[in-house]
Amino acid sequence: MATPEYGSRAARYGVTVIAVGVALAVSSCSGGDGKSDESEPKHPSKSAASTPAPSGSQTSSDPQAADKKDLLAAYGHFWDEQTAAYAKASSDGTKLTRYATGDALARAESELMTMRKTGNVLTGAPVSHSEVTGLDMDRKVPKGSIRDCLDVSKWKVKNRKTGEQLPAAKGRLERYVTEVKAEKWGKQWMILSVSPQKRAC
Repeated sequence: MATPEYGSRAARYGVTVIAVGVALAVSSCSGGDGKSDESEPKHPSKSAASTPAPSGSQTSSDPQAADKKDLLAAYGHFWDEQTAAYAKASSDGTKLTRYATGDALARAESELMTMRKTGNVLTGAPVSHSEVTGLDMDRKVPKGSIRDCLDVSKWKVKNRKTGEQLPAAKGRLERYVTEVKAEKWGKQWMILSVSPQKRAC
């Protein structure tokens, strides 16, 4: 599968975006050759990746409905904070560490470092269509898993100084499956990993 790419063909830095779950290749140059998209929001919209909680009969018929709701809420907050961090190429001032740990946090910070080096940021926000696929609350440390169909079509790479949008490569996936692992630490669900799958959704 060809992963989504942005920017010029020469001198690119590979950025494996956790929240997006795809490889974004951002230009190492100070600017891109794309046009600035004035319709794009300057900051990510909050809760863009959140999934609505189960309602009515779903809640009453599922004994794990409350736990699933809590897990999906934490996953939505994880996306809110990561999107905010990517909009300024820094996790400073965000609550990313409240919702992400392990591989998810380490990779996000690595990507942010690369974005600072290239002078690029991500504007707009991804949209999540997620569901809980596994939940084990009987463990000492409860575990959960999520499958997400992530839509990154509104998440754009821009040069931080000029605001110019870097063009996307042809054939890039804009909606794809992402597998998520989480653990509940006390009362808080923590996102451990976000793994893109090589298939569209």
